[in-house]
Amino acid sequence: MGTRGSAELRAREASRAAELLGVSARVNLGLPDAGITNTPTTRAQLVRLIREFQPRVVLAPSITGKHPDHRVSAELVTDACFLSGLSKIEPDVPRFRPFKLLHSLTYREDPVKPTFVVDISAEFEQKLLAIKAYASQFDGATQAGEAFPNGEPLYDIVRHQAAHYGALIRVKYGEPFYTAETMRVDDLMSLNVSTF
Repeated sequence: MGTRGSAELRAREASRAAELLGVSARVNLGLPDAGITNTPTTRAQLVRLIREFQPRVVLAPSITGKHPDHRVSAELVTDACFLSGLSKIEPDVPRFRPFKLLHSLTYREDPVKPTFVVDISAEFEQKLLAIKAYASQFDGATQAGEAFPNGEPLYDIVRHQAAHYGALIRVKYGEPFYTAETMRVDDLMSLNVSTF
């Protein structure tokens, strides 16, 4: 139901973005745009994929957001990650549970602080190229999804947001994530973001 483009065009753009990022597999569950639900059926679909791919880390949208698909997807992914470890859910596929679930905070200004920020300075230009692959959605735009408009082109806002999060860890570009668990540090001397 994207405002711009068509399903066919978006599929081509997604394939191009995946190619630019070196993605080895991209699966679309066919859930309805602006109508994603967290139901036993959708959870089962996702449980099957989690078990097939067996990821150690799963990235999900933020647990809050304006678009209902984003909020519901975060809940759906969280539930499916837990359920994928239960043997009586989809019993024909061997159970598997990911080790870590992370929520992306990119382009958000929620009151929750990131648990950590990843230095993406070396990868940022490649990330921006992948975003630009979705030209029907983003070319000429000044707002999209959770990115608030400030009068600048969307691509500039993406760069500014990455620079903002990078500044928090004293690098050029950063990507913020949230996890419900407190992160462990084994060596205080290895902490690498200066207080001063």
